[in-house]
Amino acid sequence: MKAFVPFTSEGRRGNATVIAVIVLLVIGSLAGVVLSLSQRHSGEVSALADQNRAFFVAQAGVNDALADLEAGTVEVVGSAYEPVKASGGSYWVDVADDGDSIFTLTSHARAGLQEKAIEVVVEKKEEGVYTNAIFAGNSSGDPTYVLDLNGIGAQADRVAGDIYSGGSVVVRQDAEVSGTIRASGSVTGTGSSTAETGKKQAIPDLVGMAYESTADIKVAGEFATGGATYTSDSAGGNAWQLPESNPAHIFRKNPSDRTSETGGTAKDDYFLEDPYETVRSDATSDGTNAYQISLSGIGGEPGTSSNQKVFFIDGNLWIHNKNTMSMKFNTGGTDGVQVTFVVKGNVYISDNLFYTNKNKDGVAFVAMKDSAVADSGNIYFGDPSFGTLERMYAFLYAENNFHDVNLSATGSAKVELYGNMTAGNQVKINRDYSVTSGSGTSRTTTVQHSKLMVDFDERIAAGELDMPGLPKSTDGDSASYEVLSWREVER
Repeated sequence: MKAFVPFTSEGRRGNATVIAVIVLLVIGSLAGVVLSLSQRHSGEVSALADQNRAFFVAQAGVNDALADLEAGTVEVVGSAYEPVKASGGSYWVDVADDGDSIFTLTSHARAGLQEKAIEVVVEKKEEGVYTNAIFAGNSSGDPTYVLDLNGIGAQADRVAGDIYSGGSVVVRQDAEVSGTIRASGSVTGTGSSTAETGKKQAIPDLVGMAYESTADIKVAGEFATGGATYTSDSAGGNAWQLPESNPAHIFRKNPSDRTSETGGTAKDDYFLEDPYETVRSDATSDGTNAYQISLSGIGGEPGTSSNQKVFFIDGNLWIHNKNTMSMKFNTGGTDGVQVTFVVKGNVYISDNLFYTNKNKDGVAFVAMKDSAVADSGNIYFGDPSFGTLERMYAFLYAENNFHDVNLSATGSAKVELYGNMTAGNQVKINRDYSVTSGSGTSRTTTVQHSKLMVDFDERIAAGELDMPGLPKSTDGDSASYEVLSWREVER
């Protein structure tokens, strides 16, 4: 007979307890794993957020350093020991001047426990006289000054390049500007929708250039000590002239056949004309038969080279000859001619001036004020007698104003300038004239508009043409910076 052992409830309860404990242990372990994963994920999310914040803080540092550069300050921003506080973190920026207007900005940032560093390379881009087709600085602060471009149909003004006015700008009727218009005041008319207003661009610092002492060739001094003689020449009348080997031989001083034009000037008058070259009329005014100007020391000419030099003239400079329509610089080689004429007085441009090589040649005229002469620092544009000015290749800057002279004449119904037309104060060319014809009841009066065409020569701004002694601005408002490269770097 088998013995029967009964299964009691106490045994079942013991097994249930063990199972419950095991389940609780499993649940507890799972909860720990979940909590650990949750904490790790939260830390990763927080670190990622800090990394993003550090990146944006580093970018804020770059912006801060760029603002300093644009204000003319080149220095580090903060330091690793004393970083600049910013929303969400802190930063410091190292600034390196690499030369040739290139700067490297390295911005370091911290946010929480995370760090980021970015490197930005920028290039300084000057804004001002030599980056504009037309520039009128309005240094007098005249609140009513307006640079006015106008004309109808074929006589409408055309400007290819940027424009700046320290006053306002009006582009009306059929006039066109292929470039950006910037102004301290308002801009109305064609192109106003893309114009930039409330802008300031600095005028050149002529005083700081100290031309009277730094110029390579001081023309008045050469005439005083270089053996000048009073001589008759086919260029016109009697005038003071220098030997061909002298770099200032390309000027004739106070010619006797132009006293009607020079009689009212306060200083000596120097005429750009080479008495050692044959006078040619260039009757078609296109430069094909122009009167040549040959610098000393190049292309087989006698004397030392006067190319790549600054000529300083204490007096007035004229491009005006009664026997020719045009003048042209003789290149004499493959490198072209690059000269700057600085005039402490006025510049009078009455005849055409051409380059031999448009890719290599460059001529700049700078008219400076003379504190002893009220009428100085101006450029007068046009022929006082016949209006033969039609084409001009040059960079032109007047510390004071641009003025017109007889642009109403038929020959100057259209004036083309390849280069730029700039003034520290105002461009004041009046190109609308009343023309009366007939008599009695048949008498009529019409308005003739002299068409202005300015084709900006960008070679100076682009760094493609090295001109000697151009005036520079020291005002930070006249520069902007272009980003050349951007990258994240290791801390």
